[in-house]
Amino acid sequence: MRVIVIGSGMGGAATAYHLASRGADVVVVDADLPGVATDAGAGIISPWTSRGDDAVYPLAAAAGGYYPRLAAELRELGHEPSYEVVGGLVVSAAGEELAEVEERLVARAADAPEVGTVRRLDPEQARELFPPLAPDLAAVHLSGAGRVDGRVLRRALISASIDRGVQFVEAPASLLPGLRVRAGADELTGDAVVLAAGAWSAEVAEPVGISVPVTAHRGQISHFDLPGTETAAWPVVLPRRSHYLLSFPGGRVVAGATREAGTGFDHRVTVAGQREVLDEALRTAPGLADASLAETRVGFRPATPDTLPLLGQVAPGLFLSTGFGPAGLTLGPYAGKLVADLVLGEDVPADLLAACAPTRFS
Repeated sequence: MRVIVIGSGMGGAATAYHLASRGADVVVVDADLPGVATDAGAGIISPWTSRGDDAVYPLAAAAGGYYPRLAAELRELGHEPSYEVVGGLVVSAAGEELAEVEERLVARAADAPEVGTVRRLDPEQARELFPPLAPDLAAVHLSGAGRVDGRVLRRALISASIDRGVQFVEAPASLLPGLRVRAGADELTGDAVVLAAGAWSAEVAEPVGISVPVTAHRGQISHFDLPGTETAAWPVVLPRRSHYLLSFPGGRVVAGATREAGTGFDHRVTVAGQREVLDEALRTAPGLADASLAETRVGFRPATPDTLPLLGQVAPGLFLSTGFGPAGLTLGPYAGKLVADLVLGEDVPADLLAACAPTRFS
């Protein structure tokens, strides 16, 4: 079976990898435009702490549980995915907020052992794990939360796909009638096509009159350096807002992220965006004040009107894997597996994808 995958962000790279692992003949077409959300993202893999839509929680929980297996598989194949379980801190100065978080995590851990151990920490105990934290912030700690570098994981999936014979074509893509794809000056034909072009998905589908309700939301994410500080074991930090902190080895701390609708594909670090990220980071962790600002990355998240992704078939032989919004690094790898299953005619648990059916906007 020949499958054309449009896009090589997390959704596209994961779909190509899983298709090739099952023996499909796969061609990936990607324009390599600046602002791919996966390359900008530094991911917190902790779906169990979310307060989001219950409709997508079964998919998110399954995605979180899938990460250790995928990471082990990639490492066995010789490709480093960067995924590590480091634990997580949900932080707040309000005891009632933390009580609600603890109750939710304990309930979810009954069905998702990947949550790990759940325990309350006072501010001093929280700072022992993440020293820059504000002194008034207590926490709920879960041992199962993980972190991943989106660029590194994407590269691992692409490299493993190439090892399995996947062909990558760098060119602008657009859909054509009859399961054909325009790839630059060339035309490709497949038995199936997977549209996984992230924030550009609507533009790619427009020539065949298929509406893909995805728009670009700009996210600005800053990286700090703490020379001489070993940060590899620091947990991810989740305040009760949309911003977050996570760390990588070598004194690197990442703070994000803005969520900016209506920006189009304006690939700039803005003064307002930079200030927002810095203010939120220092509000949560004032101990980062002396860190160096190493870089700020910009990515365009593919957002849908109801914030849920678009996963499934929209026409005979045409499938979508897009619209992940801020959850792409959490959902993308497992969604790639599920979409590959659908393309190959295999069964997928109905409860995982029911809320994400692309036909809900028809």
